[in-house]
Amino acid sequence: MQYQSIDLHNPKYYQNRELSWLDFNERVLAEVEDSTNPLLEKLTFLSIGSSNSDEFFKVRVAGLQDQLKLGVDETDTKKQWSPEKQLEEISKRNKDIVRYQYDLYNQKLAELAEKNILFKHIEDLNESELHQTADIFRKHIKPAITPFGVDAYRPFPHLNDGVIHLFVRLKKSGSPFIAILPVPLLIERFHILEENDKKIILFTEEILFKFLNELFTGYNVEYSFTFRITRNADLELQEEGADDLLSVIEDYLLKRKNGRAVRLEVDVRTASYTFKEDVTYLMEELDLLKRDVYEISGPLDLTVLSDIASQLKPTLLTESFQKFTPEYPSILNKQTVYELSEKQDIFLHHPFDSFQPVIDLVRQAVEDPNTIAIKQTLYRVSDESPFIEALKKAARKDIQVTVLVELKARFDEANNVHWAKELEESGAHILYGIKNLKTHSKATLIVKKDHRGFKRYAHLGTGNYNEQTARLYTDMGIITTNEKLTQDVADFFNYLSGYSKQPIYNYLHVSPFEMRDSFIDNIEKEITLHKHYGNGHIIAKMNSLTDKKMIIKLFKASQAGVKVDLIIRGICCLIPGIPGVSENIKVHSIVGRFLEHSRVYYFYQNGNKELYLSSADMMTRNMIKRVELAFPIIEEKWKKYVINILKLYMYDNTKAWILGADGRYTKAVPNNTKPISSQHQLINYF
Repeated sequence: MQYQSIDLHNPKYYQNRELSWLDFNERVLAEVEDSTNPLLEKLTFLSIGSSNSDEFFKVRVAGLQDQLKLGVDETDTKKQWSPEKQLEEISKRNKDIVRYQYDLYNQKLAELAEKNILFKHIEDLNESELHQTADIFRKHIKPAITPFGVDAYRPFPHLNDGVIHLFVRLKKSGSPFIAILPVPLLIERFHILEENDKKIILFTEEILFKFLNELFTGYNVEYSFTFRITRNADLELQEEGADDLLSVIEDYLLKRKNGRAVRLEVDVRTASYTFKEDVTYLMEELDLLKRDVYEISGPLDLTVLSDIASQLKPTLLTESFQKFTPEYPSILNKQTVYELSEKQDIFLHHPFDSFQPVIDLVRQAVEDPNTIAIKQTLYRVSDESPFIEALKKAARKDIQVTVLVELKARFDEANNVHWAKELEESGAHILYGIKNLKTHSKATLIVKKDHRGFKRYAHLGTGNYNEQTARLYTDMGIITTNEKLTQDVADFFNYLSGYSKQPIYNYLHVSPFEMRDSFIDNIEKEITLHKHYGNGHIIAKMNSLTDKKMIIKLFKASQAGVKVDLIIRGICCLIPGIPGVSENIKVHSIVGRFLEHSRVYYFYQNGNKELYLSSADMMTRNMIKRVELAFPIIEEKWKKYVINILKLYMYDNTKAWILGADGRYTKAVPNNTKPISSQHQLINYF
């Protein structure tokens, strides 16, 4: 077959990015059906599915709607779909997924009921339970509630993003009235009543339904229902001409609160005969179309289920994942991170390896009188970050502290503004990133005096400097004193902090400058070597694959006969298994207890085995809109270890999904082979 005649731009070889993301969220929800997951963890997966969906609408759907409103009719580069087509397909597909989610929710309620955990409606409460509920309403809910009437003198109120609202139909002297009642985020969303050996869970909005007459005295309450809106969080940040990015970000955050509505969710369980009229009224006020409205037979905003699961853990001790404590490397028990790193690279695979050595790297530097400088990039940190505290302490001790705090990290902007100010007040030199780019790299550099003058120590990783998410996400990193690699890290920080030209690195590959080209070069080299030796193999693990240039190069590798294994948790715009195009490509997706977050790129190269870790996915945004790092694993023992991990992921037959040539994912099953869960095996190994 003459592969040159095949048009690799043909839309049938690609999946739409947005629909591929929806497929991923459906895989998250499918964990609720997995019998190996404990019951409370299934509630958490339902919660994660809702949280994922909220962000998808705030950013991706909002962006497509903006294109329509601005008259931009550009098609996507892969499926060649217009914004209108994409929005229609998203609505159709997501409404099916929402129905699936609530079917799962109702199944879990039945299982909880068997364990004496009852989710009740207000009308199902007995007299004792109603008495408790009345006490909750008058003490904890009523004082915080502000109803808003809507008439000629009281305009339709501003509705906050993500807040549950009650739409209330009233009558007085035969005349109809409308009121909107927001449920403040600062009051409890649910309440647990104790009745004999049972726990009864009641949502706050259910309590409000019962006591609306106390809030609207003198009016007859005809009926009410709950609704919730999602607002656009994808507002454009105006960096051009800005003298103070900190102020620009603060203004941006204020504007985001007033972002345009992009989705309306309505609980239809209490709907009356005029319900359609009420929803139409809301649509008109919010400037939404029918496809933007989600009619749901259940409580809105299932993110609350993770909090419920957390509170139920003491009652249902066996219904959570078995406690897992990340392993502190035993090799560090008798020596410091610094002492060991001078002998060998320290490889860490989180959450199986503890994140503590990375914290120790910075903390111990602060206490060492020989430390000259500490430099670090921060993208997302925890609320009580040990890194922030250590860096502030270092600055107060007159150690030269340079921190790049990425103010544009979506949904962490406010936190990062706060940390930037605190660090600056402590005497640290703060960088806000690079104009029109997000700095997503994960790098730390420590410089110390020694008998030769000075010595550099570096940490490079695939995940954030966040000790909390390091327990929940799989990531990899190294602590090294390799002279050429630490020189690269020093040059990288000098580029970030000054006006120096992008340096030529020994080992690092940096986007948006040449990372994509370096990956393409490695693929081309694999193709060339395969033509001579017939043993080409590429393994790439990432969160998402969307970059068309990378996809086309992978297609060409497949056409040349190179075996390509992709381990992609989320979006995959490439369709594998197409004869003449991608028949040598296999796509695995692992969804399990931990969020797969590490990015690993392996090229066999006739046994020379090039292996890189990176902060970047093969996404266009990572290749051209972000400052990212890819770095090699140099020491052979760690290279072998990572390759074995990649193969373990490929052998997973219990938590893996396989993408077919029809664009659909199928859950891997053991059949007659031994069941293998990669994450479970790694837990047991450590």
